[in-house]
Amino acid sequence: MKNTSSNSAVIWIPRLLVGLLFIFSGAIKANDPLGFSYKLVEYFEVFHITFLNGLALTMAIVLCALEMLLGFALLIGARAVKVAWGLLLLIIFFGFLTFYSAFFKVVQTCGCFGDAIPLTPWQSFSKDMVLLALVLVLFVKRKEIKPLFSAKVGDKWLICAAVVSVGFGVYTYNFSPVIDFLPYKIGANLPDEMKIPPGAPLDEFELTYHLKNKKTGATRVMNDKEYLKSNIWKDASWEVVGDPENRLVKKGYEPKIRDLAIQDEQRNDYTKELLSSPFYSLFIIAYDLSETDKDAINRLNALAINLTDNYNIRTVLLTSNSAADAKAFAKEHKLISEIFYADGVPLKSMVRSNPGVLLIKNGTVINKWHYHSVPKYEDIVKEYLQK
Repeated sequence: MKNTSSNSAVIWIPRLLVGLLFIFSGAIKANDPLGFSYKLVEYFEVFHITFLNGLALTMAIVLCALEMLLGFALLIGARAVKVAWGLLLLIIFFGFLTFYSAFFKVVQTCGCFGDAIPLTPWQSFSKDMVLLALVLVLFVKRKEIKPLFSAKVGDKWLICAAVVSVGFGVYTYNFSPVIDFLPYKIGANLPDEMKIPPGAPLDEFELTYHLKNKKTGATRVMNDKEYLKSNIWKDASWEVVGDPENRLVKKGYEPKIRDLAIQDEQRNDYTKELLSSPFYSLFIIAYDLSETDKDAINRLNALAINLTDNYNIRTVLLTSNSAADAKAFAKEHKLISEIFYADGVPLKSMVRSNPGVLLIKNGTVINKWHYHSVPKYEDIVKEYLQK
């Protein structure tokens, strides 16, 4: 191991901060690469490059791995010059995206830290600017960054780090996030997550009126409080021009789940009924039936048949497809589950798998599984139904 005593605090402080933050940021997103790929698709739509949608997942895993790898390489000082260039280009790229999101109000959550630490676009941009300043220090002094190991040993560590970084993203994609930061996590009571507590602050809005004097042509602009207090609305010589502008001035309490509405084919709402049952229910989530894994659907249907026949478990298929497509799919696969419909956004948040499974009782998520890790019928019976 080489002596690092010659490294000054000017290099080591930003080196540690940038390295650890890049590793943390990459790991948090790699914990949920499918969620990060959804965010990339939003950016593709903004920049009209939707032809990249099919590569979103691969890009998500690679970008997360690259962040972790660059952060790790910086910490051990391996290939410092190339790493400094990589960090600089990456943070400039991220800074551009967050500024564009904030200034043009397009993608309102950048996904920098996944769902673990939601940031507004301006908060994300500010974070990137602080990082950029630190990276610039490292870039200027890139040739002074001393490695902790010899070049040969450092390269071996980088290869190991690359394998672990990519492998982690591949694993979490195939077997669900290691830590679930979404509102549908195990143990969450979904009806409670949808409620606004009594006394919680509500959104506050301000109306802006544009007024014009009929006699003099003079114009005035005032908010709703000024409009009422001045009694100008009683003066017939003043008229409101156009529609008042409604602006959110203070954000109120926002429930963790605010967009879940479960309906049948006739658009009758079944949300409360399905989530308030005191008995076990099996929810099969397949937000897009055209992309769902067909073999997994067949296995889950066999599981649903056994649970329904032997324990009278209610099994539900939730999808965002049209009723016609869902019926055709159910007929093709001989599904026994009841079919209900919901928007694709909450369905994607329920479980990072297509299809995925939720076991629910009294509105509480008892357990959830990626289709690769759904337990056998006998295990479900032993673990839950025979207790």
